[in-house]
Amino acid sequence: MINLSRYCRSSSLIPTAKQLFKVNTNSLARNGQHRLYNKSFLKPQPFSRNMLLSSFLRGSGTIAVKLSSSVSKGQRAVGYWLLTCSGMVFVAVVLGGVTRLTESGLSMVTWKLLGEKMPRTEIEWQDEFERYKQYPEFKIKNKEMTLKEFKFIWFMEYTHRQWGRAIGAMFLIPAAYFWTRGRLTPGMKKRILAFGTLIGAQGLMGWYMVKSGLEDRFHGESDVPRVSQYRLASHLSLAFILYTLFLWSALDILSPAKPIVIVSQRILKKSRRFRMLAHTAKGLVFLTAVSGAFVAGLDAGLVYNSFPKMADRWIPSDIMAFSPKLTNFTENPTTVQFDHRLLGTTTLGVITALWYLSKKRVLPPKAYTAATVLGLLAYLQVTLGITTLLTYVPTSIAASHQTGSLAVLSAAVWLTHELKRLPK
Repeated sequence: MINLSRYCRSSSLIPTAKQLFKVNTNSLARNGQHRLYNKSFLKPQPFSRNMLLSSFLRGSGTIAVKLSSSVSKGQRAVGYWLLTCSGMVFVAVVLGGVTRLTESGLSMVTWKLLGEKMPRTEIEWQDEFERYKQYPEFKIKNKEMTLKEFKFIWFMEYTHRQWGRAIGAMFLIPAAYFWTRGRLTPGMKKRILAFGTLIGAQGLMGWYMVKSGLEDRFHGESDVPRVSQYRLASHLSLAFILYTLFLWSALDILSPAKPIVIVSQRILKKSRRFRMLAHTAKGLVFLTAVSGAFVAGLDAGLVYNSFPKMADRWIPSDIMAFSPKLTNFTENPTTVQFDHRLLGTTTLGVITALWYLSKKRVLPPKAYTAATVLGLLAYLQVTLGITTLLTYVPTSIAASHQTGSLAVLSAAVWLTHELKRLPK
């Protein structure tokens, strides 16, 4: 016969015999998640907070655990606020992608911390247009642009910037409220300080990026004014990091990872390897997205519009055309596109293996769902990427592809979060 126990994390005493019941050992699956005991457990067992939980459970005969700590209303409010912030960062990434794809990012040639005033009259619009005409994008590329066309690209950039400021307000005001009301744990306070620093850095990086496209370093009709691909990649990376941290912190409160007890060392090792693979997949998703920023910054999506080969070759002849050789990886459009293809297919392969292995491993219940969602989104994302390439980067599909990268990262974050409390 076997004893089972359910209890709350905040309890100082494991429940009494009233909560114990016996089951026939024949009714339990022998899959490594359960271990058979023949041990009496008929009275309350003292549980010290300094005691390792896993050691206590194994010693007491407990084989199945469900930890349930109720989250207070105040904590839930913090969780929903963090989730809202992550959602707003998600929207900012989408808006940024559309702004870039519509070539609107260099339309606003000034930057003010608290925001620019939107032109109201035709005279104000004309003044703004005249300022734009002084910079390389108009002189080299948009000489025939009308005021109506300028209004569109200006409004796109204005919307993106104002949304970024809205994120700052949505973060700072509730953060101050929760901090002064004592709703934040010491650990969360440290995270809040990190979030604030990242938001400030992101705003500054956005302007630093735009500045690179306004500099007088473009000459001739063939020299297309654009922002630095390095700064663009940094801007996108900061957004992805900020989004990930917001989402992870929200999940910590609203959907805390459920621990499981696995007493078979062989199966535990396999579950740990699965967790390592999940973190590898998450890292690859992030790295692929950053490589996509280099593709965008160099318009590398337009150099070879065929798949799976690049023109008629698997490895194009101009892949190492630049000197020194290392600059090819960040400045040669051919190499940048090749790297993005390679990273994308590698990431898809790892995620496919992850999904397959999830069916054969002992994991927390929600991890199975997360692995399936991650697999489906990865295949959708690769399909969108190939379609974007073959159709010469139309705005709608390309924007969907960038949005898809953040969706795949979200699923990877969810999966790794569900696995965070596997036994160490």
